Amino acid sequence: MPEMPEAILQARDLVKHYPLTQGVVIRRTVGAVKAVDGVSFDLRRGETLGIVGESGCGKSTLAKLLVNLERPTAGEIRYRGEDVTRLSRRALKSVRRNIQMVFQDPYTSLNPRMTVGDIIGEPFDIHPEVAPKGDRRRRVRELLDVVGLNPEYINRYPHQFSGGQRQRIGIARGLALRPEIIVADEPVSALDVSVQAQVVNLMERLQDEFGLSYVVIAHDLSVVRHISDRVAVMYLGRVVETGTDEEIYDHPTHPYTQALLSAVPVPDPESRGGRERILLAGDVPSPADPPSGCRFRTRCWKADERCERETPPLAVPPAFRTAGGPVAHASACHYAEERLVTGAAAGPAEV
Repeated sequence: MPEMPEAILQARDLVKHYPLTQGVVIRRTVGAVKAVDGVSFDLRRGETLGIVGESGCGKSTLAKLLVNLERPTAGEIRYRGEDVTRLSRRALKSVRRNIQMVFQDPYTSLNPRMTVGDIIGEPFDIHPEVAPKGDRRRRVRELLDVVGLNPEYINRYPHQFSGGQRQRIGIARGLALRPEIIVADEPVSALDVSVQAQVVNLMERLQDEFGLSYVVIAHDLSVVRHISDRVAVMYLGRVVETGTDEEIYDHPTHPYTQALLSAVPVPDPESRGGRERILLAGDVPSPADPPSGCRFRTRCWKADERCERETPPLAVPPAFRTAGGPVAHASACHYAEERLVTGAAAGPAEV
């Protein structure tokens, strides 16, 4: 069996809670929004980890934690074995160089008053060792060429580009410091479908060329399947299922994952293979007051008293364990081994 690549980024029991306060003169804490509540995963060298889930499940907060735009309430983020949450500001500077971010909206993430050359070259002001001042213009032109833009565009402004071109500029800025890891938060959601494929293909080409590792945050399951090696499904601040893209898409075990995949449109309805649309009852509970036990139980057709009492761990169901080598497919469901039940009894509300 081939040796697994090393894990260069690890999240362990990662938590981010935002306090809820009341009062004007005297403010007091009355609770917390549990945006991320105990997330663990490994990102291996050269792979793409896709993180999917509904809006409000904590995906974007997790992305901000990974690039240190937010500080965790608890837990660890380890880069090459070192807990970056405990590093000094000076030591953290080196880590930030190696973990860069591509933002969701190419229309608001680029400063309209700066030229493309200044936007892409701005990271060099913080890390001058990467590109000395006399070499920066050449380096920026190289980056424009790498992402498929004309180097002669270096003096243009963001408003002179299309959405797809702006996202390429954002990717070039992310590549400027030669990082090992890029965290992409909904990198194509603001783009037309015809442009999405171009940006996804660009990201795959750059991964092969520069040996990048990606964490791709998305709600579009078709995009995640195209680009990811492994997938983690989030619900209400927690990972409820994780595995390779084939395991998740072809053999989902968690009811929430099954419901999400049942909603993915297919070009030919006759090719659905008998797959039925699963309709979930009720709305997503508030992250400030999540249900006890399994957080998905209030919308799940398999839920019983055990689901209310016990929080299911993210683990490999015994029936899916194989001998020899690690098994990646894990599910946070007491009844993950049961066959899929149709969503007819799940209620009238759609996902």
